[in-house]
Amino acid sequence: MSERSRKIFIVGTGTDVGKTYVAGLMVKKLKESGRSAGYYKAAMSGNERGEDGDLLPGDALYVKKISGIEQSLDQMCPYVYEHGVSPHLASRLEGNPVRMDVVEKGFWEVCARYDYVTMEGSGGILCPVCFDQEEIWLEDVIRRLGLSCLLVAHAGLGTINSVVLTAEYMRARGIPVKGIVYNRFHKGDIMEEDNVRMCEHRTGLRTLACVKEGAEELDMDPELLVSLYEV
Repeated sequence: MSERSRKIFIVGTGTDVGKTYVAGLMVKKLKESGRSAGYYKAAMSGNERGEDGDLLPGDALYVKKISGIEQSLDQMCPYVYEHGVSPHLASRLEGNPVRMDVVEKGFWEVCARYDYVTMEGSGGILCPVCFDQEEIWLEDVIRRLGLSCLLVAHAGLGTINSVVLTAEYMRARGIPVKGIVYNRFHKGDIMEEDNVRMCEHRTGLRTLACVKEGAEELDMDPELLVSLYEV
């Protein structure tokens, strides 16, 4: 493990809120500011097969493309599944269940190569990663690796409920949260701007960035972004 390596874990308020998109923008900003940046995800579901028949890690491919990093795909994720369901069910259908020691080994190998490592979760905080062979939930991975988190939420209708419930659950379980990034944000939208205010009020968490829909850059000062990562 590199003593210089700094890490953060990306947790979503649910599926399809834009975790991979935001993670890609974060890695891109780190790289463009001259930092050595890597990406990691324990398990990816809902992937397609390439011409050779092998599964392609879609989230890793996306982050690699949007950020421009040269990290090899096989370093980015140890478990890749075809079915678009949670990893515990995908492995029940396809085999190759997630093992914590494999996830941990891969993570520290990435940390040995890169100074800043962005790890992304699957689904929301209550995503079951493995269940039949060993019971592993997403929060177990976060704790095992000793990581602080950044919460990603969509800015639209219903986000107050999902943000507050996720934040309160994580607080009750002793999982540190640095702040919130709101995705698909439309400046001037009264409801979305109020959502941000209400979430700040109920959680006490700061808003780190509001990402416009289709944005190609993360509207966050590079030094603030860097400060979120911990040794």
